[in-house]
Amino acid sequence: MGGQTQFSSRATHAVGPCQKIKDCGRIPLLLEEVAKMIPETAPKEDVYLASAEFCKTSHVPSFDKYKELYMKSVENPDEFWGDIAKDFFWKTKHSGEILSYNFDVTKGEIFTKFMEGATTNICYNLLDRNVHEKNLGNKVAFYWEGNEPGDDLTVTYRELLQKVCQFANVLKTQGVKKGDRVSIYMPMVVELVVAMLACARIGAVHSIVFAGFSAESLCERIMDSECSLLITADGFYRGDKLINLKLLADDALQKCKDKGFTVKRCIMLKHLSKETEEGSQSPPAKRSCPDLQVPWNPEVDQCWHTLVKDASDQCEPEWCDSEDPLFILYTSGSTGKPKGVLHTVSGYMMYAATTFRLVFDYQPDDVYWCTADIGWITGHSYITYGPLAHGATSVLFEGLPTYPDVGRMWEIVDKYRVSKFYTAPTAIRLLMKYGNEPVQKHKRDSLKVLGTVGEPINPEAWQWYYNVIGEKRCPIVDTFWQTETGGHVLTPLPAATPTKPGSATFPFFGVVPAILNESGEELEGPSEGYLVFKQPWPGIMRTVYGNQQRFETTYFKKFPGYYVTGDGCRRDKDGYYWITGRIDDMLNVSGHLLSTAEVESALVEHECVAEAAVVGRPHPVKGESLYCFVTLTEGVSYNRGLETELRNIVRGKIGAIATPDYIQNAPALPKTRSGKIMRRVLRKIACGERDLGDISTLADSSVVEQLFQNRCCTA
Repeated sequence: MGGQTQFSSRATHAVGPCQKIKDCGRIPLLLEEVAKMIPETAPKEDVYLASAEFCKTSHVPSFDKYKELYMKSVENPDEFWGDIAKDFFWKTKHSGEILSYNFDVTKGEIFTKFMEGATTNICYNLLDRNVHEKNLGNKVAFYWEGNEPGDDLTVTYRELLQKVCQFANVLKTQGVKKGDRVSIYMPMVVELVVAMLACARIGAVHSIVFAGFSAESLCERIMDSECSLLITADGFYRGDKLINLKLLADDALQKCKDKGFTVKRCIMLKHLSKETEEGSQSPPAKRSCPDLQVPWNPEVDQCWHTLVKDASDQCEPEWCDSEDPLFILYTSGSTGKPKGVLHTVSGYMMYAATTFRLVFDYQPDDVYWCTADIGWITGHSYITYGPLAHGATSVLFEGLPTYPDVGRMWEIVDKYRVSKFYTAPTAIRLLMKYGNEPVQKHKRDSLKVLGTVGEPINPEAWQWYYNVIGEKRCPIVDTFWQTETGGHVLTPLPAATPTKPGSATFPFFGVVPAILNESGEELEGPSEGYLVFKQPWPGIMRTVYGNQQRFETTYFKKFPGYYVTGDGCRRDKDGYYWITGRIDDMLNVSGHLLSTAEVESALVEHECVAEAAVVGRPHPVKGESLYCFVTLTEGVSYNRGLETELRNIVRGKIGAIATPDYIQNAPALPKTRSGKIMRRVLRKIACGERDLGDISTLADSSVVEQLFQNRCCTA
């Protein structure tokens, strides 16, 4: 849905936000609006319901209960979140309002504050309490499943606490203190969880960079957050592909140094080159690489294993204020420069924990598996923080869904008796291609709830997921949220909200969505427009690290009084919200947001490229693919060799996830007389659609036909 789209429906004038939810005169109006947004009774036509047996033990067993709790969360958030806060440990209690905020840029600085005055430590709540107060020390925290079948490891809560304390002490010996930023660039290993929780334990701020990103991307993130230390690994396998991570890390550190920023310490985990040490719980990798060439700079590099060997497994937690920073996670920005999304301790802790428990209907005997990478927000919230807060047992998977064969996921489900399974529509569509047989070779009878995340799921994939994977007995929760939101904001609840095939959702507790037209007017009833939120919830981002102005401009300037998601949304006659996709210059590729500006910037670095424009083209597996138009410098001819060079540049600057699927030679681009590229026309060309709409503002309409003739039909 492009920015040119005009939305229409019955509109109401927007009402400005209150700065403090408590004692706010706007509450009666807000509740009246909320009552309109949620249907009086649950829809009964063309919906799927959880079984009566499932509903009996559910935390939110009915639509009426959902509505009751939702209204309470909006009418009296102090009481709603105050009750939930009782489940956590607080060193000191909060002294002011539970939740205060300003969403209106015309009334001053944008802010959200939660549980002001309270102090706690998130690592203490996740580990110490589960071990010492809840007697869960011997319970499995993680079943680690390596890339190779048979490469596995079990870690209990007691063992995880010991490992975290040891590494927290290591960080202290390296001079890391409260508030310092630490960059983590690691594969999906238990030590990645250990590293992030060790940072949280001492009040340091972790900044995890997805191990599929390039050295340039890592460098950019290290410099932006001014990290004092980097934690990485020697290498890892993704399927058959060997990734020499240390080589990339060293390249990133050199780039930082060349730009005037020196990282003095790098701690490296031996993952592939490790040897079995006496007393070690870690088995040698099934596909080890003892001859892996690992560059080593003794002035900077230190070995993880050597450092933890003599470290104490006792480490007192650093007590943090509620609004102290917990982590920075970078997400692509429409200007090309990634944004450092900052989350804080208490609000994020409570929101990640609450959404995990209620959205997946977590029960103490569950084995839960989120297939995401911890390098993304999904892995932060729903592999580490949310599940551990409830003493859950999770699967931590290093490999790929198709390696060594397409039945790998279901083999793992059976191996660990997984009951709650959370994956991306991209993975579902990929596995659909191989038919039902690889799935039905495995029992999957332990499954109880299925979830999807990262992008809208199409109804066909939803039906296959429900009918084949879940055998028509598992509710599906299709969740909408963002790096910025910290946790689910629009989502069904498995027992409470009947589901429709596709991305049909309701708001989570404390979340008040609205749909706006281009004029910023709220639309009532069935309508389509910009998805915004009218007030904060505890887990919402607090700022863009080091750039409050960018934070306010990106999320609050377009429609003062609202948090603007950048996504389009449709509300149907039954009150369900359907996410329709990005409406800014962002692409959603395999559930990961990519900035078109960032890809374009990489392409024009090539000396032969004068100009570039990137748009999305629908892809049957990835959701969207990158379609790139490049205008070459005078005298340069387009050829396959150049195309390969351009793909490699993008891979090198951003990472493999951003590799262009299509690159088209574009002698000229469709521009208005003022020089603005008409991207909606390029999107039509990429998709082969001749209905271009009004192109009267084009400076040269003959360009369009030439682009159609040069169009790429195959990747």
